[in-house]
Amino acid sequence: MTRRVVVVSAGLGQPSSTRLLGDLLATATIDALLESGVEAEVEVVDLRELAHDLTNTLLAGFPTGGVREALATLAAADAVVAVTPVYQGSYSGLFKTFFDVVERDVLRGTPVLLAATGGTARHSLVLEFALRPLFTHLGAVTVGTAVFAASEDWGADGAEQGLTARVRRAGAELATLATARVDPGPRDPFGDPVPFEDLLAGGWSG
Repeated sequence: MTRRVVVVSAGLGQPSSTRLLGDLLATATIDALLESGVEAEVEVVDLRELAHDLTNTLLAGFPTGGVREALATLAAADAVVAVTPVYQGSYSGLFKTFFDVVERDVLRGTPVLLAATGGTARHSLVLEFALRPLFTHLGAVTVGTAVFAASEDWGADGAEQGLTARVRRAGAELATLATARVDPGPRDPFGDPVPFEDLLAGGWSG
């Protein structure tokens, strides 16, 4: 069975260090899966390309444009790499907006590797006080090793230490969880829509 690893990147730059970190983590995960004899494929949800559609989704109350496809991709994931730049000491607004429109229970039981980028290592605790509570609330299984990459981490470490080692360890942990995970079968985020009367009563907040 081929495992699907989905990278959700909230990087805004082009090129983006946030996207680069997500790609490194996905590669480490794929390598670890292959070492265990498990085939895998990677799909990327680049939130930069969905910024306008996400705003429209919040205003309309239902997925518009590319958001619907992105949510379906997330729902079909066997493992997720979620990576965001740090703004104002927390995850970016674009990152939070995307996960605000993820339907309840879509990520329940799904292994999620947490990652973030920032200017200095002093922001690294954002992984524990912001990202981990968010994904715990969503019912995901968060990987024990989360990865933060500060500006000084890029190109500054050897093969067995620093960022490279953290990426490798986190990828291996995500691969282990993805391999052990029992396939819940197809999950259609729109298969159990919120009744219209519940929407009127506040079932869709926003």
